[in-house]
Amino acid sequence: MFVIKRFIIAFILLVLVCGGIVGFNIFRDNAIQQFFATMKPPAATVSTVVVKPGNWTPGVEAIGTVSAVRGVDLTVETTGIVRDILFQANQKVAAGVVLLQLDDAAERADLDATKAQAALDQTALTRAIELQRRGVGAEATLDTARATASASASQVNRLQAVLDQKQLTAPFSGTVGIPKIDLGQYLAPGTAVVTLQDLETMRVDFSVPEQQLPLLKIGQTVRLGIGGGDMPFTGTIRGIDPKIDPASRLVTVRAEVANPEGKLTPGQFVQVRVELPEENNVLALPQTALTSSLYGDFVFVVRPAKASNGAAPAPKPEEKPVADASKPAAGTASAKPDDAKPAPEEKKPERVLAQVFVKPGRRNDGMVEILEGIAVGDEVVTAGQNRLFNGMPVVVDNTVDPTKPANERVTRQ
Repeated sequence: MFVIKRFIIAFILLVLVCGGIVGFNIFRDNAIQQFFATMKPPAATVSTVVVKPGNWTPGVEAIGTVSAVRGVDLTVETTGIVRDILFQANQKVAAGVVLLQLDDAAERADLDATKAQAALDQTALTRAIELQRRGVGAEATLDTARATASASASQVNRLQAVLDQKQLTAPFSGTVGIPKIDLGQYLAPGTAVVTLQDLETMRVDFSVPEQQLPLLKIGQTVRLGIGGGDMPFTGTIRGIDPKIDPASRLVTVRAEVANPEGKLTPGQFVQVRVELPEENNVLALPQTALTSSLYGDFVFVVRPAKASNGAAPAPKPEEKPVADASKPAAGTASAKPDDAKPAPEEKKPERVLAQVFVKPGRRNDGMVEILEGIAVGDEVVTAGQNRLFNGMPVVVDNTVDPTKPANERVTRQ
């Protein structure tokens, strides 16, 4: 009987211990759940921009290659040994200036001999004409003298042309490059000597898809940039290829741009943008405001937070302070300004984020057109979306604009 009593007591103690453990676990889980249910994440500081309609300048963008309007690699027409190089690298030369002289001693000797023979034949022709005038010369003698003199003059012209080929002259004004030959070098016909480029006016060749061909026309303005987003050069379309490449479905376009400072170099890649007519009332946002995901493109819009019952909480009635007899009244000589407490600041209503999916359109100069999803007056977050989520409380601080470079940011003190 005593054993059964001890067993019952032990069983009751075991039930109490197990019940306590289970109850503690249930209490702990409920407490944790209630804690996380009432805990709010800290508000994130973001910069925003208010959506409003503006002007939009559409354009056709491409990558082009720069070349000189007049540029050629100069070569020699005949064989010879280099006797004199009359230019230096990167020298500006005028049209007709001699750049290279080949050895022409033999050609000059032949030319002098031929000129002497031509003078003799001309004298014989003059004598034959005088004899024919006096009636003592034969007609055949005059014809022979005239043919001999003409042949001698032609021979002189031929040797002069051969002698001119021993010189390399600039066909137009421009800038020469690095010499590709040396003194004493034997040159064969077609040997490249130097490149000559007129850098005052450049042309840019680029290709656009055939779908954009109807947007282009001769005389349209073209903006060019070397890199970094800036496009400081302005040109004009001078030619559009009437044939579309059947392999790539691209059409070639050529533009001309002035290059007085020589910043553009032949063979250089440039960014090209063809300016189209300006459009009005277009909704656009900085490209940093747009986030792309597998589900689509979206932005974060800042909106006022709603109370749990759907209405804003009613303000508490103001309580009038009770005067303390131990302290001197306000306005007396013994009153101190430090004793006055500052008025409490009015608490701003909480603002939260709303994730809104949008339909982006064209892009230009760091801006993206928004076709659907936002309306005029919406306040959109412009940066920091990787740490934001839907319903997160935020604090707006537009003193620093993260969409601009650091040297363009203006911080209000």
